[in-house]
Amino acid sequence: MTTSIQLAGGISGPENLRPLLATALDALGKGTVDRGGPLPTGGADAVGALFAEDVLPWEGDGAETALDGLAKAFAEGAADPAHPSCVAHLHTPPLAIAVAADLVAGVLNSSLDSWDQAPSGTHVESQVIHALAGLVGYDPEVASGAVTSGGTESNLTGLLLAREHALSQAAGAHGVESGIPPELHGRLRILCSEATHFSVARSAGVLGLGEEAVVQVPLGSDNRMDPQALRSTLADLRSRGDIPVAVVATAGTTDLGVIDPLPEIAEIAAEHSTWLHVDAAYGGGALFSERLAPLLTGVDRADSVALDLHKLGWQPVAAGILLARRAAAFDPIERRVAYLNTADDEAAGFQSLLGRSLRTTRRPDAFKIAVTFRALGRRGMGELVDRCHEQARNAAATVREHPRLELYQEPVLTTVIFRYRPESGDPDAINAEVRRTLLRGGRAVVGRTELDGSVWLKLTLLNPNTTEPEINDLLAELVTAAVDEETR
Repeated sequence: MTTSIQLAGGISGPENLRPLLATALDALGKGTVDRGGPLPTGGADAVGALFAEDVLPWEGDGAETALDGLAKAFAEGAADPAHPSCVAHLHTPPLAIAVAADLVAGVLNSSLDSWDQAPSGTHVESQVIHALAGLVGYDPEVASGAVTSGGTESNLTGLLLAREHALSQAAGAHGVESGIPPELHGRLRILCSEATHFSVARSAGVLGLGEEAVVQVPLGSDNRMDPQALRSTLADLRSRGDIPVAVVATAGTTDLGVIDPLPEIAEIAAEHSTWLHVDAAYGGGALFSERLAPLLTGVDRADSVALDLHKLGWQPVAAGILLARRAAAFDPIERRVAYLNTADDEAAGFQSLLGRSLRTTRRPDAFKIAVTFRALGRRGMGELVDRCHEQARNAAATVREHPRLELYQEPVLTTVIFRYRPESGDPDAINAEVRRTLLRGGRAVVGRTELDGSVWLKLTLLNPNTTEPEINDLLAELVTAAVDEETR
């Protein structure tokens, strides 16, 4: 049998796609209805049963049959972040306009490692980086950056740039052209708070510094990095002959959404001539909001900033961003290869983005961001952020007023940390089991974390369309499940 070859691109590509899109949309709808809630009932075994057929048979089923069957199963077995009871993680429901734009990018399949593979993609990413550099307060004509796979890649790349900057300074001071002077091996340090994302420590390991190179700065009573502790820690490191590679501040911690005191941290980093990287993967979305943008005052003083628009930007994964205040910071990862970006081609105007990313092949994820920005504008994006922030404030008020619920602290962004207070029994065990009960029943996806040695539950509110009654209904269902567990 001759296999039919239908490509998505070219003149006939859109027509080849049209019937398949109808099939995919119908299957998505059927799978969502059959799931009936925020995630499938029955746990991992039930999901496995949906995919019982061999994924690589000898004879294929044909395009529409395969797409219909697997798309329906995939939707039925998925966790749906658009459902009002799917509130565990920084996992956003994507905007329809962004998904449609992502389809366009997928059809054209551009790769941003050379201009001739992505003429439009190269230009659009440069536009998006220019706009976001201005949003954080950088000079867009001097700054640069790239779209990444998310906050983890952004943090890794930002710390790589910081390491190279620190090594350049150290090599010059020790009369070495490049590399780590022998006497400094094992003395490079990264400073961050106790609430910093785990990717910072993992990045230190990947960069050859070792996770033990990460020095945690204590938190203050407000759960933010303590500036005075940072100052004393930096001074102590310097006195021992260690080299601070970077200070990492967080603008929006994963659990509490708190934002480190950026102006004070920037001042201290500058006093010690130390690179400042701000992980704003969560909180960076607040910059769209006139009400919340002041929370990030001082972010413009960072040497590099991580943003993540598949959080408070409502983009399909992936849509991370790394920005650097000066384009020259990327020089250490610039590469020139004859088959991608020769100097004479670039001098003629065919500029490559190869030196802006650790990846070579790279999707034009900036396109969906550009379409979303053009469609909504900064004001429209800010309205979405404000809606989710208001949801968090309302949910916190409901928790605060409930006699059996305890609020950890007032929300800063869009997360609400709370727990059920039983009259008897182990509160940690009860709260943990309640979450699992809701998961097993396919009724809700509620987050879990541990603070002050205790188990707490978490609502991460990222759906602008969720209503206050829907959140209240979720909390009521959780309390009912907790009472059942307590009296079991």
